[in-house]
Amino acid sequence: MPALVFDCDGVLADTERYGHLPAFNAMFEEFDLPVRWSEAEYGQKLLVGGGKERMATMLTPEFISSAGLPSDPAELADHVARWHRRKTEIYTGIIASGTIPPRPGVRRIAEEAADAGWSLAVASTSAEASVRSVLEHVMGDALTPRFSVFAGDVVAHKKPAPDIYLLALSEIGTPPGSVVVVEDSRNGLLSALDAGLFCVVTPSSYTGGEDFTGATLVVSSLGDPQETTRVLDDPLALDPTPFVRLDHLRTLLTEAAPHPARPSSRE
Repeated sequence: MPALVFDCDGVLADTERYGHLPAFNAMFEEFDLPVRWSEAEYGQKLLVGGGKERMATMLTPEFISSAGLPSDPAELADHVARWHRRKTEIYTGIIASGTIPPRPGVRRIAEEAADAGWSLAVASTSAEASVRSVLEHVMGDALTPRFSVFAGDVVAHKKPAPDIYLLALSEIGTPPGSVVVVEDSRNGLLSALDAGLFCVVTPSSYTGGEDFTGATLVVSSLGDPQETTRVLDDPLALDPTPFVRLDHLRTLLTEAAPHPARPSSRE
């Protein structure tokens, strides 16, 4: 059977702006670090895959000195790991509060896929605890156990490298030509394409201006009766209106030309 694989942040919910960013800034304040990321600055940080990796970009000699941090790389890595653990705790609390709504259509189409026997998975560069908190919030108790979760440091190279999707493929046992990925960013799209997968893009509040060349379909959201889909790019003429249905994804699998996968960079 085919598989439907979701990215997490920006796809299941608009978590970057309303979850991760305030969690990072709250953690910075707790640790008395001389930094607060603005919405615009965090948009630039999103070009780097992974929370620890984003924080590592701060570690210039000037920042290390002003924050009173050690210069030893191993000690710095320990600090970053501790910051990230605390940030994850704050973030999961935000998600548990229920203040960030799911994006339109993600639960609906996951239910359609589950009912049709498709495999379901999430593949993300975020920490596994963060991903699972969003998945449970969006999909609910009945549907969440149907998902395989691939997240965080399970691969050495994060998006836009294809490693997380290649790992998902090997674990769920579905050939690339039978997998549809839902992403929201160019980095995620490149990761999926380099793994040889078909990719539907639903841009989030941070990614609307990015280049989605190569996507099989680009829509404002998967859509629901309450918030219908706007088609942004539809090279296969699927015409997914008023919202994307599983039948559209089935047609995508039969009509789209597959992408050649490139070798994994996993160590």
